[in-house]
Amino acid sequence: MSITQQIDDKLRAAFAPDFLEVVDDSESHRGHAGFQEGGESHFNVAIRAPAFAGMSRLQRHRAVHSALGPELIGRIHALALDISD
Repeated sequence: MSITQQIDDKLRAAFAPDFLEVVDDSESHRGHAGFQEGGESHFNVAIRAPAFAGMSRLQRHRAVHSALGPELIGRIHALALDISD
């Protein structure tokens, strides 16, 4: 299973989002640190979920990282998050 699909699956399971978009943006980082052939190193994630209500920006980011887990986070070079409730 691709990293993109793993991110999508884990975030859907953890937050039941109203909106979720996971974009592999690796190709736009060709030649930069962390780029790897075949992609799946740099991601943009936009997520909207009621579960984030009342959380600070830092708490939301920590919740996403926790949901993804250290093993998956360790395989990603860059993760840009756009999170709201």
